[in-house]
Amino acid sequence: MWFSRFAAGFAALFGLFGLPVEAIAQSGPQKLPEVVIEPKPSARPVKPARRTDNAARTRQAVPARPDSSPPQPSELVITPDRTPEPLSRTGSAVSVVNKEAIATANPGSLVDALRTVPGLDITESGGPGATTNIRLRGANTGQTLVMIDGIRVNDPTAASGDFDFAMLTPSWIERIEVLKGPQSALYGSDAIGGVVNIITRKGSGPAQFNVRTEGGSYGTAATSGSVTGSAGPWSYAFAGGGQHSNGFSRFGYRIPSLEAKYGPLERDGFDRVGGSARIGYDAGEGVRLESGILSSFTRSAYDAATGAFPDTPSSATRLLQQVWGRASIDTLDGILNHSFNVFETHIDRSFNEVSYKINKLPQNTTSTISDYIGNSVGAEYQGNLKMGPLGSLIFGSRTQHETANTYATKLLPIPGPQTPQLKGTQDTNSVFALWQLPIGDRLNISLGGRVDDVVDVARFETWRATAAYAIAETGTKFRASAGTGAKAPTLYQLYAPTYGNSSLSPEQSFGYDAGIDQTLFNGRLTLSVTAFANEFSNLIEFSIDAANPLGHYVNVTRAETSGIEFGSDLVLLPGYLKLKTAYTYLHAVDLKTNLTLQRRPSDVARLALAITPTDKWLIEPRVLTVSKRYSGANETNLLDPYTRVDLYTEYRIDPVWKVFARGENILNEHYQEVFNFGTTGPAVYAGVNATW
Repeated sequence: MWFSRFAAGFAALFGLFGLPVEAIAQSGPQKLPEVVIEPKPSARPVKPARRTDNAARTRQAVPARPDSSPPQPSELVITPDRTPEPLSRTGSAVSVVNKEAIATANPGSLVDALRTVPGLDITESGGPGATTNIRLRGANTGQTLVMIDGIRVNDPTAASGDFDFAMLTPSWIERIEVLKGPQSALYGSDAIGGVVNIITRKGSGPAQFNVRTEGGSYGTAATSGSVTGSAGPWSYAFAGGGQHSNGFSRFGYRIPSLEAKYGPLERDGFDRVGGSARIGYDAGEGVRLESGILSSFTRSAYDAATGAFPDTPSSATRLLQQVWGRASIDTLDGILNHSFNVFETHIDRSFNEVSYKINKLPQNTTSTISDYIGNSVGAEYQGNLKMGPLGSLIFGSRTQHETANTYATKLLPIPGPQTPQLKGTQDTNSVFALWQLPIGDRLNISLGGRVDDVVDVARFETWRATAAYAIAETGTKFRASAGTGAKAPTLYQLYAPTYGNSSLSPEQSFGYDAGIDQTLFNGRLTLSVTAFANEFSNLIEFSIDAANPLGHYVNVTRAETSGIEFGSDLVLLPGYLKLKTAYTYLHAVDLKTNLTLQRRPSDVARLALAITPTDKWLIEPRVLTVSKRYSGANETNLLDPYTRVDLYTEYRIDPVWKVFARGENILNEHYQEVFNFGTTGPAVYAGVNATW
């Protein structure tokens, strides 16, 4: 079955461009196009002075402000094909969230920055510091692979194997690459909906220092700093930051019926501190060594959100730690590159959940601490062979050992000992290969495959094919991709007491997309349109039957998603006005029930208008609109559509100092992302940034 789908998908790629298969054999040796990397723009580029005569006054076009808009062809990305390459050569759908987008969003959360990505939906369960999950192209939360510097960080203890974005410290992030569609042929299990690769800061050039601080509504304060650079063969990057917020009640805040019934509601704030370090050494003769370490700790309050007293003094801590080392060696005069990588990731989550029965007296209070400790250690080899007119071959292998341990400790009404709940281990061994072939000066195709062996669980094979056809004369790129995805059962689904099922099989998917990137009017307009479709089968669902009255996990569900992603940048008035838009249409259906999948809005649109009255001043109103959706399964807990308006402004005093302010939900829209959980009211934040 998988082979027939592979053949159909690969044929579809050639059919899209009208290229006969014989053209491969007839194509003569071709040199890869030169890679042109544009100089990195400064934070606020200098614009020409206004003319004093009566002639029309002109300015340079303002570069892209914070966004994840269609990147320019000269931009390099690493995630689509596991090696740096210009976007003009990849047939994958990829969005880039740059560091400016992260810096101008809420420093306590990546939510606002990631919402600029078409096809990505994200939910917070009650504001910054709360559980935060993403979905790519309608896939489940655990079906998106999350990596930091190319190393997977999905939580081994999570029931669905997802990653909680509340653990991240945004200050040490340089950029985020979002690769959409099934990518298991490149990255293995979990990459069904796509891949989110978070890339930390890396040093080069003279030493550069940055300090940023801000404060504002809800008792919020945040400070971050970094130093990056290089000296001789050494490169370095150190970054750190902390945030504090008194917050608002996660349950019921700004929901009149709940505030009237359960108010006054207590605040649920959070504190976070984190840092990262990355050091590289060029030993010469094609040898480079690099190592990185990061840590992020978050303490937050939350509400049980159930029972007669849903507003509770529950609390949680989350710790994320990662360390890795990499060696890269060129051989055969640079024809063959070897990369060796070792890594370890540690995730420690602890939840003290408090609930009440008939009143809040100690004898009617239940308090239980649940600990989740996950570890992942492994090694990976990747080779990159340049084959001249035959393109390049990327190949490698990977081994990973994961452990999951969970515990429960009763504190009230009667204290008890720490009790083990889950103890599981899992080993995964993988081999992969990707062939990239240029055909002429315009067409680039790739074909890849991977085998993952989850020891004593399952073995699965996946494939992926892409094609990109560029017409430089018209600023056009056609692209398409097709492939399969897979997700191994999580340790919780396999071995959880009572609910686990050791006979589970991997979840499977088949997906494809096709799109066009177009530049018009001498670069003043950039458009990107992508149509996609995915089929999910063998999905794991919690089910209750006669043999398992308490429920267990089984492979029973099928689903499908399809939609359109659109993004654009339009320079309305060079130097003064630039409009940025992003839109996603999504159709997501559970084929077992024929009902819409939960928390999947059919329409999400975002636009931002960058206004620059002077060379130093930026004003950017931002509008987000989301259609109705269901917070619960089987089309329950309907959430109303909403439109939220934010405003960002900054003023550069001199090359070092910049002041900025940010208004969130300035029109006081009442809305919910998760049923009965609150969202921010009108809020204002301001701060100062220094770079030298």
